[in-house]
Amino acid sequence: MTNKKHDLGQGIRALLQNMTPTAEGDPSLLSTSMQVPLEAIEINPFQPRHDFDPQALEELARSIRMHGIIQPITVRRLGPRKYQLISGERRLRAARLAGLREIPCFVRTANDEQMLEMALIENTHRENLNAIEIAINYKRLIDECNLKPEELAERVGRDRTTVVNFLRLLKLPPEIQQAIRQRIISMAHARALINVEDPVVQLRLFRDIVQRQLSVRQTEALVRQLNRPQQRRTSKPSLPPAYKQIQNRLASHLATRVSIKKKGSGRGEISIEFYSDDDLQRLLELLLP
Repeated sequence: MTNKKHDLGQGIRALLQNMTPTAEGDPSLLSTSMQVPLEAIEINPFQPRHDFDPQALEELARSIRMHGIIQPITVRRLGPRKYQLISGERRLRAARLAGLREIPCFVRTANDEQMLEMALIENTHRENLNAIEIAINYKRLIDECNLKPEELAERVGRDRTTVVNFLRLLKLPPEIQQAIRQRIISMAHARALINVEDPVVQLRLFRDIVQRQLSVRQTEALVRQLNRPQQRRTSKPSLPPAYKQIQNRLASHLATRVSIKKKGSGRGEISIEFYSDDDLQRLLELLLP
């Protein structure tokens, strides 16, 4: 396996290195693409993308009417005068809107697994994808194409750490994932939240980020405070399980670090940490509604 690192967008080109953009049986046309009737091309059943903006398609159709198809689509041959789309569905749809009868194609041979892999990889290189859409594509490539994270990283032209960070987003609660989809919070906010183990605390922090419009730096600082190891005093007995449960419930509810110290005769004290004046105000609003 080659160790060459690919730039973003080269993964699909690497997969298509054996494609044959030729007219049938004519080795002299290796540098050209062949024209294929639109009616002979069927949609790729493995296409992960289902939503196409009608206005954007119409704009592309107008451009095609003026300038033609600049980048050929890629298809595989199913039989005589029958092809199946591998990549380029947006261009294919726009070409139909533009009234074209033929479209330039790169023609290659691919099995179903290769079809799925190429469609998913091309989809990860689309513009305006949100981080969750990319993460879902990466997860499908790993699960359905039997790729390891390092193999996937090579395919899509990214380093392994980046791929793993995207995959970790899928472990966040659905409410947070939806916020990433809608770009209510950034991937950098989400990466900070991943470092909080308790999903309940993750949700509390997420809502706090949105309500107070916290920056990524503020979010990271808050997470560091939450994850800061508590000082342990070996000279004192550990907290009984029932008190630990109460301590954890309070921490989850308040989205901050809480410690309970039990003294004799049922006495004790509760310590609630805050990390800024704004954080204190937030706690007061929770405690004194």
